[in-house]
Amino acid sequence: MYQELSDKIKNKIKNEKPNLSFADENAIRRIDNAHDYANELRSNFIRDIDKIMNCPFFPRYADKTQVLSFYKNDDITHRSMHIQFVSRIARTIGKALNLNLELIEAIAIGHDIGHTPFGHSGEYALDEIYYVKTKKHFYHNLHSVRVLDKIFPLNLTLQTLDGILCHDGELELNEYHPSPLKDFDEFDKRLENCYKKEGYIKTLSPCTLEGAVVRISDIIAYLGKDRQDAIKTNNASDSDFTDSVIGSFNAEIINNLTVNLIENSFGKDYLCLDKEHFTALQEAKRQNYQKIYYNNKTKNQTEKILFPMMSRLFDKLLEDLKNNKKDSPIFTHHIDYVNSQHYSRKYEYEKMMPEDIVVDYIASMTDDYFIDLYNHLFKDDKIQIQYKGYFD
Repeated sequence: MYQELSDKIKNKIKNEKPNLSFADENAIRRIDNAHDYANELRSNFIRDIDKIMNCPFFPRYADKTQVLSFYKNDDITHRSMHIQFVSRIARTIGKALNLNLELIEAIAIGHDIGHTPFGHSGEYALDEIYYVKTKKHFYHNLHSVRVLDKIFPLNLTLQTLDGILCHDGELELNEYHPSPLKDFDEFDKRLENCYKKEGYIKTLSPCTLEGAVVRISDIIAYLGKDRQDAIKTNNASDSDFTDSVIGSFNAEIINNLTVNLIENSFGKDYLCLDKEHFTALQEAKRQNYQKIYYNNKTKNQTEKILFPMMSRLFDKLLEDLKNNKKDSPIFTHHIDYVNSQHYSRKYEYEKMMPEDIVVDYIASMTDDYFIDLYNHLFKDDKIQIQYKGYFD
């Protein structure tokens, strides 16, 4: 059943314009560069959008797993589709609430650019390996900031980077209250705490309502779509998911959560769902974890195949880097590529901590590239990923 906005809220959207939008002129950049100033054609956040879309790693969204790996199926969602779904849903909500749609889009299209190959399975594997080596954590949202602020110093606004850092769609909240953020010094302290303090990243909230909209839109975008993909690949069936006030399939879930969020958030300085819809969202998410994300097949792929491959690849690339093996792919395919982009930086990229460079390289890989590189470096290895083909 599709819910509709009440006449009361429709009239408010039409006639009232709550002043809660983040003003473009209040954007803060790390470097005061005249080239980045807003003008009549390009606002601060349009500039951020353009910078993100032209980031050298942006095209790699197209071949990164959203949830289901190891399938040859053009109809399954990849990251390139997911970020568009998030952006579309978030802009719909943002327009109704009279928020800054350009800031919303910038956060949405950049939020997963630091994601690993093979979805969250790849993220968990890389986090475990990285922590053993460095006592630092890997989170894809934290790494998205690193891609856009350090690997490629794009000089994005603080508000865009903060929204990307705080977008965690794995943690649902009944209410989303923006958390004030003064400047980049405070932001950098938060980044450092994310690397070193277990669970710290889950305590963060975006500093703008726009960032909060993207965060809940991330959940709305994947909740039903992941079910759709799981059913399409015979990893689940309709009967695995119970119906509720938000519905049970993708279009219903998107519509009903969007409507309820707007109904309960209009004119407020925070976002919220009513209790019934929030409880239904939590239950739907719990069912997704049980039936899709943590099923035995996914667990076996991570533990028996992906983790050993990623661990061996990490050690090999780290050894090559420390031995300055210039013909290694970590130089020819990664460091040389990063340096060829001619971004102005305080110090040379290859002088960063070796483990960080290896993480940068692995996280940047698409699924197919990861497999090709592994097979190139370890031709006789017995561990092999088997894709399910179109006619299997």
